[in-house]
Amino acid sequence: MTKLAFLGLGVMGYPMAGHLAKAGHEVCVYNRTHARAKAWVAQHGGSLGKTPRDAAQGADLVMACVGNDDDLRSVCLGEDGAFAGMKKAAVFVDHTTVSAAVTSELYDAAKAMGLNFVDAPISGGQAGAENGALSIMCGGDKAAYDAAEPVMNTYAKLCRRIGASGAGQMTKMCNQIAIAGLVQGLAEALHFAEKAGLDGRAVVEVISQGAAGSWQMSNRYETMLDDKFDHGFAVDWMRKDLGICLSTADEIAASLPVTALVDQFYKDVQKMGGNRWDTSSLFKRLRAMG
Repeated sequence: MTKLAFLGLGVMGYPMAGHLAKAGHEVCVYNRTHARAKAWVAQHGGSLGKTPRDAAQGADLVMACVGNDDDLRSVCLGEDGAFAGMKKAAVFVDHTTVSAAVTSELYDAAKAMGLNFVDAPISGGQAGAENGALSIMCGGDKAAYDAAEPVMNTYAKLCRRIGASGAGQMTKMCNQIAIAGLVQGLAEALHFAEKAGLDGRAVVEVISQGAAGSWQMSNRYETMLDDKFDHGFAVDWMRKDLGICLSTADEIAASLPVTALVDQFYKDVQKMGGNRWDTSSLFKRLRAMG
């Protein structure tokens, strides 16, 4: 088995690291809130690093799943960063959704230190992390990816290298762009059904079996109709991701009119106090409009 470090034990990282421990790997964890790391060790065994550098010491692979660009820089760089503790030729795998710019920066920094860096953002939500059924889209050097893939498969249903460094993050942007339009479309369909006096559940039972069917429809329509929005990825995080998508679209001259519109709808949800509601709360916004 492999000696691993896992940095960041949020709603995704905590169960992902758990799958690694259950698979028999030697796992040292780090979390900014040490109490959560202590709870993980109490549940899964392994060890606790006081800093990212401490956790990464001697690890063959270092996995990270943190919040944003600045969080990722803080666990990678500096005297207490993971890069300073990693042995030569070790692989850093970033599961965070971040900008392509910070990915390029950290890839170059890792290379300069004799390390490898793979961008490997994830999709599948909290349930996917808990069930070991994530979709992982990767960018980076093939040899580094090949070394990390067997370990990532511990919590993946599909893991694929898309291309060179940054390709994973660009693919994750495609993922979020697609989700934004899908969730808004589903919210509008359910809203329309309610206004038309139809049974939303009966409507979805029929249309989900045709061309309108999607993961979002199958997994979110009931909780949307039940006014329950604590089942997944938070609106604050979605707006962070869509901001990355829209900024990158400007850089590469891509047109994202629907994404830009849905981003503003999520801003409306935040104004309603829905910062921590899941992304399907677009339906709640429509209901609130009357």
